[in-house]
Amino acid sequence: MNCSVDVKPRALDVRSRLMTMNFSAGEDFALQLDAEDPLRRFREKFHLPLGNDSKPLIYFAGNSLGLMPKSAKQVVEEELDNWAKFGVDAHHAAGTPWYSYHETLRKPLARLIGAKPVEVICMNSLTVNLHLMMATFYRPTKLRSKILMEEPAFPSDTYAIKTQIVHHGLDPKEALVLARPRKGESTIRTEEILDLIEKHAGEIGVVIIGAVNFFTGQLFDIPAITSAAQKRGIVVGFDLAHAIGNVPLSLHDWNVDFAVWCSYKYLDAGPGAVAGAFLHERHATNTKLPRFGGWFGNDPNTRFRLHLEPEFVPVPSADGWQISNPPIFSMAPLRASLAIFDEAGGMEPLRAKSIQLTGYLQFLLERAGVKRFSVITPRETGARGCQLSILVHEHPKELFKKLEAAGVKCDFREPNVIRAAPTALYNTFHEVWRFAKILTEHQ
Repeated sequence: MNCSVDVKPRALDVRSRLMTMNFSAGEDFALQLDAEDPLRRFREKFHLPLGNDSKPLIYFAGNSLGLMPKSAKQVVEEELDNWAKFGVDAHHAAGTPWYSYHETLRKPLARLIGAKPVEVICMNSLTVNLHLMMATFYRPTKLRSKILMEEPAFPSDTYAIKTQIVHHGLDPKEALVLARPRKGESTIRTEEILDLIEKHAGEIGVVIIGAVNFFTGQLFDIPAITSAAQKRGIVVGFDLAHAIGNVPLSLHDWNVDFAVWCSYKYLDAGPGAVAGAFLHERHATNTKLPRFGGWFGNDPNTRFRLHLEPEFVPVPSADGWQISNPPIFSMAPLRASLAIFDEAGGMEPLRAKSIQLTGYLQFLLERAGVKRFSVITPRETGARGCQLSILVHEHPKELFKKLEAAGVKCDFREPNVIRAAPTALYNTFHEVWRFAKILTEHQ
């Protein structure tokens, strides 16, 4: 039984081979794919966690925490050395001055999300950035006080959005419009979201959706949702936690109003890594927009005239939403990771391999014909990233424990979903083959 890969044409040398390839279930085929993988050398750039047998785990948990780039230690140690050597003078005297450290991340991040550098800022954590974006864009009126989001959304997004609603003296039960899967389905149809936008067009102020759903792995149609909402005068924002570094994005061209993300998942920047935000150029350069101010969001020309010029004058870029000075030690590992993304050629080659990895995994699971579980992530490659969510019908926790015992690191979501995310930078096709073998043998 063979399954053709569905790949949209891309400017890659290997694209024709990817589009016509038929998968095979044999181990030799997986090894052949690895031998032909143009990205295979990047696996050696990461530390691979070891199991009890001192062999690398099958690490399919990059959707929770990406692996550590080997180069990250050197980058962090460089800043520790600068602190020891220069003290406060490292803000200006270090090789990469701390004062402008965030600027070194702007261009590589802009390339990953399809943005202009003026639209990008690294700061805070994802949820803090979501609050800051809502402080600007969620300005409820008597007519427009509602927020449209998906269900289930990542809990932290739900907490942030509900507390923002309460902060404005409103009731989340009345102010939230929830897009849900149809009965008997696991993912949300685009038309369901568009219908809700149309139905509540005069009441919704903001649409906020996770670009890739944390639970199902569904990639939403960002351009369609953005266009439909903006035609009705609605601001549109996306949580890119599971999208950045996973799928190609073109936020500027898609006209998205704002977005937020973390850097510890597919961006491999480590726990507590700095997060980021995108504001479309029309917003980023608009100094009249309301926001919460901080000294690093202020015009650099008057930033240090603290007691002489106390009025807040925002920078005419995404920097105008920055609250505090750059957190150097949570930014340094991201520099190491972004250098790897650039060396790999950006998202196009990574996406091509990702489509292969997930397509191969889906093929192997379906070929086994196991009735104990089913994949709830969309089959269409354009509607998913690298994560496959596997709904287990019988004894889900026992199956997950067996995977762990066999050297697999993925994760479990209540009540019965195993999330597996083979990641293009460091996972192999042979690991996909081994994972499928372990999963289907433990029936």
